[in-house]
Amino acid sequence: MSQIRVNDLTFYYDGSFDNIFENVSFSIDTDWKLGFIGRNGKGKTTFLNLLLGKYRYSGSIETSAKFEYFPYYIPKEFLELPASVFLDRLRADCEEWRVICELIQLGEDADILYRPFGQLSHGERTKLLLAVLFSGENEFLLIDEPTNHLDMNARETVKRYLASKNGFILVSHDRDLLDACIDHVLVLNRQSIEVLSGNFSVWMENKERRDKFELSENEKHKKEIRKLRRAAKRTSEWADKSERTKIGFDPVKENDRCISTRSYIGAKTKKMQSRVKHIEKRIQREIDEREGLLKDIERNPDLRLTPLVHHKESVLVFRDYSVTYTGSQDPVFEPLTFVLRQGDRIALHGENGCGKSTLIKAVLQKTGYKSYEEQFAENGIMDAASGLKVSYVSQDTSGVSGSIDDFCEKNGLDLSLFCTVLRHLDLDRTQFLKNIEDFSEGQKKKLLIAASLLTPAHLYIWDEPLNYIDVFSRMQIEKLIDEYKPTMLFVEHDVRFREKIATDVVELRKI
Repeated sequence: MSQIRVNDLTFYYDGSFDNIFENVSFSIDTDWKLGFIGRNGKGKTTFLNLLLGKYRYSGSIETSAKFEYFPYYIPKEFLELPASVFLDRLRADCEEWRVICELIQLGEDADILYRPFGQLSHGERTKLLLAVLFSGENEFLLIDEPTNHLDMNARETVKRYLASKNGFILVSHDRDLLDACIDHVLVLNRQSIEVLSGNFSVWMENKERRDKFELSENEKHKKEIRKLRRAAKRTSEWADKSERTKIGFDPVKENDRCISTRSYIGAKTKKMQSRVKHIEKRIQREIDEREGLLKDIERNPDLRLTPLVHHKESVLVFRDYSVTYTGSQDPVFEPLTFVLRQGDRIALHGENGCGKSTLIKAVLQKTGYKSYEEQFAENGIMDAASGLKVSYVSQDTSGVSGSIDDFCEKNGLDLSLFCTVLRHLDLDRTQFLKNIEDFSEGQKKKLLIAASLLTPAHLYIWDEPLNYIDVFSRMQIEKLIDEYKPTMLFVEHDVRFREKIATDVVELRKI
């Protein structure tokens, strides 16, 4: 076991408006199963790259550990080749027999090593690259969001596999995965960094308890400050009034006064003024005690949604429905029969490649949202309510580019409202000045979700909307959907999100 010691780490990107890290210090052990938690854009992937020595920084990172990073970069020219050909290009000391041993633990046959990499499913690619990652010895492994785009079965396999390992940092926003796989957390808070023992739920429970305490303490301090300020104001007014009576008096009305009374009034005024100063010191003490409270409170403003009400109760009706791609004779999935009614939130569930996104494309084509120029033929019946307005979130962010202004103009969105929603989703104002290409994947996904929220619709179709989205925003979106109860057809592999949001689950099975 060795340690990684970070001392006074400061880093910013060239041309950036702010520091990603500023005078950060902490230490971690290399035999921990460490979960890395933080908001989108806080610098999780950046920190992994700093460990790998990819950027220059000030401060120090002291360790004797060697690092290995997941996911490996696969050049386009390698997609036509089997992984067995380029294993040594992924990591120099990679031995094929070790990779096969890891694949067995992942429940995969060794034959995926000898099939063209580009023909493997997302799940098969992830498992193969994880097998390569864990095939070495004595490295501290940096694992960056391994379950994005994976179906439930693949996620369960990866979860069990990682739970049996140690010596890694796992960046993930999947609460179920974090609870199963980690024994420590490294958290990028709003203004601090902390390292704690336990899994995600333990950390979250402690955070909620601490946040509640800090909010309570903050309210107590605010009340005390208000009380002291009223007392200071009242005493100051008394002192001023007393001071004004020192010079000049009516001998008829104040026949008991004489010139020597002035010294008495002056002493009384001085005592009152001293009391005011004492109160002001107490106010400053209360303010100082408040300092540090609330600095890491996650404020999640409530999001809003404007779902439309359709005159028909049944929005989509499927009867023995499937689709067949052009050039193929077999349907993509077994025939489906179900009804999507207003207020329903149906989750499409099934393994990778079973046709979930294909079904969504067919619905988008049927409702007139997008035309796919007959890439597939329909089998059976799909009836869509006439005049159905759809709001769509794609799983693909590759087409998102340009400035925020360009994005709003292209999608017919009000710029001011759009930026407000993005702020509620915790995008910093400095992001609005950048090109979207420079956003993190999670920030790009938030653009698509914000656009969907601002689009009044009868039906919200979301295809893996939470890929790369941070934990706090996931809970924020869960709360929104639970409050407004829009009609939805969605694909999402986050177990906790689906269990909380879905009113029903439709299983798709390959033919």
